[in-house]
Amino acid sequence: MQFETIWIVLTAVLLLVELWAINRVRKAEGKSSNKLLWIVVIVFVPLIGLVLWALAGLKHVAQNPHSVQAQQ
Repeated sequence: MQFETIWIVLTAVLLLVELWAINRVRKAEGKSSNKLLWIVVIVFVPLIGLVLWALAGLKHVAQNPHSVQAQQ
């Protein structure tokens, strides 16, 4: 595998993890201003923002009342 290919794969993985984290932030409980701040940090400081969010900002995701798990 070439050196450039490794960077492309790592960038794609980082992008997917960022999208997952943004979705989790969007669905999390809390104030909208805090969510917006976390999204900005994750987008503009990708690697450090993800680590900070994982350590300090990870909150429970609100359950969808129509989901299968919530009905059990």
